[in-house]
Parts: sequence; C-alpha cells; structure tokens
Amino acid sequence: MEYSADSSLEQKLANFDPNALGDTAGGVYGLPFTVEEAQMVIVPVPWEVTVSYRAGTAEAPEAIRDASLQVDLYDPDIPDAWRLGLAMEEVDEHWAQESRTLREQAASYIGWLEAGQPDVDATRFAGTANAISQRGQELLTWLKNKTGAHLDAGKAVVVLGGDHSTPLGYLHALAERHQEFGILQIDAHCDLRPAYEGFTYSHASIMHNALQLPQVKKLVQVGIRDLCQQEAETIDQSGGRVVMFHNRFLRDEMYAKKSWKKQCGKIIAQLPQKVYISFDIDGLDPKLCPGTGTPVPGGLEFEEAVYLVRQIVRSGREIIGFDLNEVAPGDTEWNAIVGARLLYNLCNWMAVSQGRLKARKAE
Repeated sequence: MEYSADSSLEQKLANFDPNALGDTAGGVYGLPFTVEEAQMVIVPVPWEVTVSYRAGTAEAPEAIRDASLQVDLYDPDIPDAWRLGLAMEEVDEHWAQESRTLREQAASYIGWLEAGQPDVDATRFAGTANAISQRGQELLTWLKNKTGAHLDAGKAVVVLGGDHSTPLGYLHALAERHQEFGILQIDAHCDLRPAYEGFTYSHASIMHNALQLPQVKKLVQVGIRDLCQQEAETIDQSGGRVVMFHNRFLRDEMYAKKSWKKQCGKIIAQLPQKVYISFDIDGLDPKLCPGTGTPVPGGLEFEEAVYLVRQIVRSGREIIGFDLNEVAPGDTEWNAIVGARLLYNLCNWMAVSQGRLKARKAE
C-alpha cells in the first residue's frame, strides 16, 4: 500500500511492533491507526431492536474490539496485512441508547403478538411497529450518509453489527456508487420475510429489503438451514436472481466425496464481478457462535468460510464491502474471539481484492 507523506503516520509504521502484545491504548487489534489515517474503516452499529429470540448483538462491536487485542496479526497468505491501515470508529452512544429503549418496546410488542393480540392491550400497542420502523429508516439514512462519506474519501468500509438489519444503509450507499453488484450471504436463515412481525427493517427482512435495490443483480445464499415456505417461493419465483446453497445440499455433496473446493467453485460461478458479503455469524456451526440470537444446528466450519472468501478473491472478483453481524457476546468471550478473527480475515481479503494489500500466490 502507499500512504501520503505524513510524517506522523510514517513514524507510526516505523515504530509499531506487530509481534508485541495488543496495546489497549491503541485501536482495534492494537493497531496504531486513526480513522482519518486508515484505508479501511469499521463502522460499528450497536442495534438489535427487532431481534425475535435472544438479544445481545448490540454489545458485539465493543466485545469484538476487546477480543481483537488477542489476535496475532501475521497471516501466512498476507504477511504485511497489519500495514493496511485498519481502524474502528467509536460506538455511537446515541444509537446504542435508542436500541436499548426501542428493544424494550419491541419485546413487549412481540410478546403481545405471540399471545394472540389480546384486545385488552390493542390500544397500548397501536402504532408500535410503525414507530419502530420509522426509527429504522432514520438509522438507514444515518448509516448511508456515514458509509458514503468514507467511500467518497477513498476508504474501504466494513459494517459491524448489531443484528442483521444493520447493514441496509451501507447497501444503499454502495448502490449509489456501483451500477450493479451481487450479495454473498452466509447465514443460517434466508432473511427474505417482508416486514417480519410488522417491522419494515426487521433482522429477518434484510435480504427482502436489499432486493428492492435494482443494483443488486444477484443474491447467493450459503449455509441456509431454516426457511419458511414463503421464502422458498420467493427464491423459486426470482428467475435466478436468488440462488440458495442449502446446508443440506452442501453436506450431501460432501458425503458424495465432492470437495469443498469444487463446491466453492459452484458458488462463485453464481456471483458477478463485484461482490458484497453479508456474514451472519450463525452461518457458522453454532459451536463457534453459541451466543448468537437464533442458532441452528449445522453450518460452515470457520476455515470453510474463510476458504470460500479466499477463493472469491483469487477468482479475480472484487469485494466492494461487507458486514459481520449477530455476534452476541453471550456468557463467555468465545463468541467475540471467533468474531474478531473472522473480521480480521474478511478485512484482509477485501483489501487484497481491492488492490490495497498483496497476497501470496496460491500453490
């Protein structure tokens, strides 16, 4: 990578020891870069208003930042990865507080729905879903403007949730800057439900909402284990715009002794030149993310997921952006430890795809 001739930045590069312990006074992964200096910026979105089972994802950005200090920075494929210039913004306390407040209202409303919408509480909950959806629209606009400003400054951008509803504003920003692109969604769920439980910007509706953008030419879903009939029909009626690689199909192929490399080739063949990755941590086997909000048996192993990303980059495709979401810290640090390592790999390989870092050639 090339930096401007900023003496303070050159001094940081010269003085930083990537072999030392993570510096708690530094940034994410203990790196010395500020957001202004960084080539790649992580935007945390501490939002989980519409989660329908277990909460906790709003705490993920800070938990992952803390866990990142334990990550060794050497990557055998990208030895100088740390020199990229990676920084994470501070968590926006306004949106964190909004999430806490609205989450209580949404939880009560969801409980009312699950109870069969008793008339005695009808007045109390009138307009609740619309009011929460309005705040979701405001979050979308805020994130669209924030990520758009970073993109216009020449930076690569990562969104770190939060629940899976969080990256929609970023997708809108990318849609204004790219004529077309595809989404690779790694997830246990399809997230194709329109306005799930009455919430326009539900975590279960993110891909339904993303498909409203005409620039999204393809949605390729990998690792799916749970979907409803409506979602299956949406895929069937999409005319090939949505392609699902159900976890059962992937495992059947493995049991038939078809290599993961070959399966990755089939997945990648469905993707256009420009790719956005939306990574829900529950796309992994739940032993790797037991705290996530809606865990489902099955899923990808960590190295399977990273291998797929590496193969996408080595195919010559460009990763124009990505999000990582649904990493709920849970009762232990394990969830954040896995999340921090996954985030580092995704950042590095997106940088390679954009020419910001160089990777060794695959043997």
